[in-house]
Amino acid sequence: MKDIPVLFLDRDGTLIVDKNYLSHPAGIEFMPDALAGLRRFRAMGYALVMITNQSGIGRGYFSDEQLQAVHRRLQELLAAEGLALDAIYYCPHAPEAQCRCRKPATGMLEQACAEHGIDRSRALMVGDSQADMLLARNFGITALQICRDGATPDPLAQWSGPSLLAAAKWVATQKNHAGEAP
Repeated sequence: MKDIPVLFLDRDGTLIVDKNYLSHPAGIEFMPDALAGLRRFRAMGYALVMITNQSGIGRGYFSDEQLQAVHRRLQELLAAEGLALDAIYYCPHAPEAQCRCRKPATGMLEQACAEHGIDRSRALMVGDSQADMLLARNFGITALQICRDGATPDPLAQWSGPSLLAAAKWVATQKNHAGEAP
């Protein structure tokens, strides 16, 4: 992923429908226009790195093994569409653990950058929550917010709209002549 732009993306409510502590692979359902959005980001040369809080593990709602099964199935479903996530990072901790990896803390992004040589000046964050927007601000990258069902856009977001595809279309209009991300 070195020397290419990176899209950090949230899982629940951004890529897949938020099922409130999804613990079974059969529950995966893509958000409207999510696959088209991923295709568009790929066509623009972006690596795709999923960043997700999964406190259901820390709360005892499901196991790490169950989460791994969900993520394996997610990758299988993406592969069937000719897509793949380049990496997946997750925080298994409950909020009261106050860890460095739980969004909006930057631990997962720092780890991804260190492991993959990611240049944060060429990175974007797309998500649906305030934690995602705070994460982007805390890490110094552009924040794109998916807002549905009349949700109020977060003032930290540089863009807000209804889908990953809409986000990709906006990013395509913002790229400068050097091909850099907004």
